[in-house]
Amino acid sequence: MELSNNFMMAFGLTLFAGLSTGIGSLIAFVSRQTNTKLLSVALGFSAGVMIYVSFVEILPEGVHSLQEHYTDKLGEIYGILAFFGGILIIALIDKLIPSFENPHEIKKIEEMDDASKAKDFRKLYRMGIMTALAVGVHNFPEGLATFISALNDPSLGVAIAVAIAIHNIPEGIAVSVPIYYATKSRSKAFWLSFLSGLAEPVGALIGYVLILPFVNADNLEVVMGVVLCSIAGVMVFISLDELLPTAEEYGEHHLSIYGLVAGMAVMAISLLLF
Repeated sequence: MELSNNFMMAFGLTLFAGLSTGIGSLIAFVSRQTNTKLLSVALGFSAGVMIYVSFVEILPEGVHSLQEHYTDKLGEIYGILAFFGGILIIALIDKLIPSFENPHEIKKIEEMDDASKAKDFRKLYRMGIMTALAVGVHNFPEGLATFISALNDPSLGVAIAVAIAIHNIPEGIAVSVPIYYATKSRSKAFWLSFLSGLAEPVGALIGYVLILPFVNADNLEVVMGVVLCSIAGVMVFISLDELLPTAEEYGEHHLSIYGLVAGMAVMAISLLLF
């Protein structure tokens, strides 16, 4: 397993996933109403893809890599610890970011025409640099998850990139709506929202650079095993803490579950075929 293999493809997929916030911005500016049912199904679908691939593909592969270096039992123990370590890291990041600066807080397109919201949005987003920092920190693990998964398995990376991209569409809406009120400029709101997605490829590169010093021919399997198990934990947490709750708030409970099952089914079929 060579970390340098598929580098450009992995980075391209991460860039695509991150910049899909621009799709959310475009939807906000060309539509006058949020299609809550479609977003609910799409977010459920994204969660289904990420949960299924985490438990069926990424976590077992990470554990297997660790078992190549340690005994079967010890490799499994380290894999489980890394999995819950990933959950702990993303949970701490989520906890440290104030909710009003969290891009995953739900906002709807209709709010752009709600004068009563304007003052609140201007007040909350006065510190644009702090908001951009919050977005970057929050999206860092997502970018790393997409990047490392694509490095390890390009076909798997495509599926995860699409799931993250779907996840980032409502984030684009959530960022562009308050920025529009803060600046009164649709173009500025679009570009700032679009560029906020750069946090993911930047996070991926930083993570890659941080991992490289610990990698050599003797411990490659161990490092990749820990990283893969941790990424599985990150994606499961994102799905359960952000995607499914957001899907339910945007639409009906059953729609999010239908999307979840559809995402799992599509991922299962793609893994069987490819």
